[in-house]
Amino acid sequence: MPNVPQALLVHLRRAHDLVDRHYADPLDLDALAASARVSKYHFVRCFSATYGKTPALYLAERRIERAQDLLRATNLTVTEVCLLVGYSSLGSFSAKFSHLVGRSPSSYQAKYAERGAPRIPGCFVFMHGLSDRLASSAISEKPTRPGAA
Repeated sequence: MPNVPQALLVHLRRAHDLVDRHYADPLDLDALAASARVSKYHFVRCFSATYGKTPALYLAERRIERAQDLLRATNLTVTEVCLLVGYSSLGSFSAKFSHLVGRSPSSYQAKYAERGAPRIPGCFVFMHGLSDRLASSAISEKPTRPGAA
């Protein structure tokens, strides 16, 4: 295990925070290493030594944790949750979910649906930004034509 320089810790934390904030966005090793201002190979070694897991595993765990929240609390479909947390393949999402949680996403969702607790309608998740998507991705107001009052 390499000894991680103290000065690098703040940069590793920046990459860690990037994953926490933008887990649903396409993040790759190059982008994370760039945010830490080191080469991707050095980044993987130092991130793993500091946090005890690779950046890819940390990203996957963050996505699956958010998926668990959505599956427990909303009436979204497994496919909608898959896409909301940053996966583009339902098969990859289901395999990773099953590996980390120990049951399939649909089985996990059914377990919490049996309890009969009220669930947040999916339309609220999408309308009110509970899906963690950027609100700035939508046009906030109708553009005006130059010269129009």
